Amino acid sequence: MMNGDMPAAMMGIMGLFCLLLTILMVLGIAALIKYLRGR
Repeated sequence: MMNGDMPAAMMGIMGLFCLLLTILMVLGIAALIKYLRGR
């Protein structure tokens, strides 16, 4: 990590990014399951 000036802001940005990534993954998996069951 950096010895930086604003670790809180960095943590917030990283947290938001991880949250977005997790939501995208969950939506993708749900869509995949729906597609596989629909066939």
